[in-house]
Amino acid sequence: MLQAAIMVIFPLCLAFAALTDTLTMTIPNRVSVILLLSFAVIAPLTGMSWFDYGQHFAAGLIVFVVCFGLFGIGVMGGGDAKLLTATSVWFGLNMQLLNYLTFVAVFGGLLTILLLMARSDRFAAFHFGPVDHLLNSKVGVPYGIAIGAAALLCYPSSALMQYALAHSV
Repeated sequence: MLQAAIMVIFPLCLAFAALTDTLTMTIPNRVSVILLLSFAVIAPLTGMSWFDYGQHFAAGLIVFVVCFGLFGIGVMGGGDAKLLTATSVWFGLNMQLLNYLTFVAVFGGLLTILLLMARSDRFAAFHFGPVDHLLNSKVGVPYGIAIGAAALLCYPSSALMQYALAHSV
């Protein structure tokens, strides 16, 4: 049961966050709350030391402080900041976090470039149905897509996922 929770909750939350950000340009607060609460319950059950447990929350705090500053100057959305904070707790204060944040930046940059290209006059005649609003230059970038993609790419190397893989039957 514990392994199933580790393997399902994080990926499902990130996929949902990316989808809702794509469709509505918002990431529901409940996604970040579910991620934080589920980590708080699951991690001690894996036998994680209290020091490591604290390091995971320290990672979230550091990312939160940086994201809060970026939100304050209008560079990042609040939902993105909360999601990055919650996902950082799952990675912890280690190289996996650095890898994850690097992929978020790279994927976010690529997503921004693709959206800028799609918003150019060359593509003005094209319509993309339910995500047509993304072609509006006044709309920001749904960074939840980049956060979700990076998280799903990096999650298999995280301590919790390694635990789940090592203890699955």
